[in-house]
Amino acid sequence: MEAVVQQAIHDQVLSAARAAEDQLDSQLHALNKLDEDDMEEMRRKRLEQMKIIAKKKQEWMNKGHGEYREIDGEKNFFSEMKGEARLVCHFFRNNWPCKVIDRHLETLAKTHLETKFIRIHAEKSPFLVERLKIWMLPTLALIKNEKTVDYVVGFDDLGGKDDFSTNDLAMRLCAAGVLSEDKMHKPAPAPARNIRQGGQPSKDPDDEDSDFE
Repeated sequence: MEAVVQQAIHDQVLSAARAAEDQLDSQLHALNKLDEDDMEEMRRKRLEQMKIIAKKKQEWMNKGHGEYREIDGEKNFFSEMKGEARLVCHFFRNNWPCKVIDRHLETLAKTHLETKFIRIHAEKSPFLVERLKIWMLPTLALIKNEKTVDYVVGFDDLGGKDDFSTNDLAMRLCAAGVLSEDKMHKPAPAPARNIRQGGQPSKDPDDEDSDFE
C-alpha cells in the first residue's frame, strides 16, 4: 500500500514538472519568434508606459503628494480634498497616540504617492469634527473621490495597542481602498515601538486614547 501511495505521489510530481516544462518551452518559443520590429514595439510601449507613470507621479507631487502635511484651517481641508481620488486625513491633538499615527503616516506618504496624506488639529476644526462625527482621537478620515468612505478610530482596528507596524496600518487603509494594492508587496517598516528609542517622552493626562470633547 505504501509503495502504491509513493508511486502516485511520484507520478503527480512528474506530471506537474512536465506541465511546467511545457509552459516554459511555449514561452521560449514565442520569444524566439519575435523579430526586431516586435522587440522595438515592446520597447516603445514600455517607454510610453514609463512616461505616463512619471507624468502621473509629477502631477501627484505638484498636488502635495509624497509628504505628510498639517493644514491650517477648515477651508483648506476642502481645497486639499478637491479633485483627489484618495485622501487620508488625520484628526489629531497633541498626545502620544496621535504621535504614533503621525510617524506611520509620514512613512506611508513617501511610499504611496497615489494617496494624499494630511492632518488637521481637531480642536481647531469644530465644524469638520461635527460634520464627520468625530468623537475620539486619533481618527483617520478615509476619503475617496471627495467622499468619506471609512474611518480608523483609535487603535482598535490595529490590534488595540501602539506597537502595530506601518504595514498593519497600510493593510487597513488598503482594505478601505485608499491605498493601491499593487504596492502592498513592500516589506513592512519597523513597528511603532521603535519610535520610543532615544528616550520616551514624558507622559501627561493627554497621552492616551481619549474621547474628544
